[in-house]
Amino acid sequence: MAIPASNPCVLYRDFGHRERQSAASSAAGCGGWSPVTSGSLLTWRGVCRRRRGDLRAGAFWIAKPSSVEMEEIGGMEEMDEVLRRSKELSQPVIIDWIASWCRKCIYLKPKLEKLAAEFHPRIKFYFVDVNKVPQALVKRGNVSKMPTIQDGEWKAEIIGGHKAWLVIEEVREMIQKNI
Repeated sequence: MAIPASNPCVLYRDFGHRERQSAASSAAGCGGWSPVTSGSLLTWRGVCRRRRGDLRAGAFWIAKPSSVEMEEIGGMEEMDEVLRRSKELSQPVIIDWIASWCRKCIYLKPKLEKLAAEFHPRIKFYFVDVNKVPQALVKRGNVSKMPTIQDGEWKAEIIGGHKAWLVIEEVREMIQKNI
C-alpha cells in the first residue's frame, strides 16, 4: 500500500522489501521509514529531512487488527496467573466459558475475537473450555450455562443463550460499565 507524499518519501506496507525501501528512502534524503511492531499492531514511523536539517514531513500510522485471537486458559494455575497478571498490570480481562459441543459458543467465539480487537490492548480476552479443565475451576467461576462471559473480577456476567449480536452488545455494555 502506498501513500503519496509531496516529496520522494513514500510509505508502503511490504515486509519483503524492507532493505530496498530503506536504501531508496535514504538515497532520497529521508530519515527513512521503519516498521515497528508492538504486539499485533504494526506501526510505521518516519521523518523526512532536508539537508539543512529542517523537518519536512512526518508520519505515524497504526493498523489495528480486525480480530484478536483469544487465549485459552487450560487449568487452575493458568487462571491464577491470568488474574495475577491482570491485577499487576491493571489490565482488565474478559473470560468466555465455552463447551466444545455448544453450537452457540462456537458461533460466538469469532464475534468476541472481533470485539477483542476493538479493545486491544487495553482489555485481554480469554476462553475456558469447560470440557478440558478440572471441574473445580468451573465451580470457581460459578458457571452453569454455556456460553457465559464474565469480567475477570466476577462482578458481572452474561449468559449468551440468545442472538450473537445481542450478546456482543451486552458484553460491550458490561465493559463500559464495569471496566
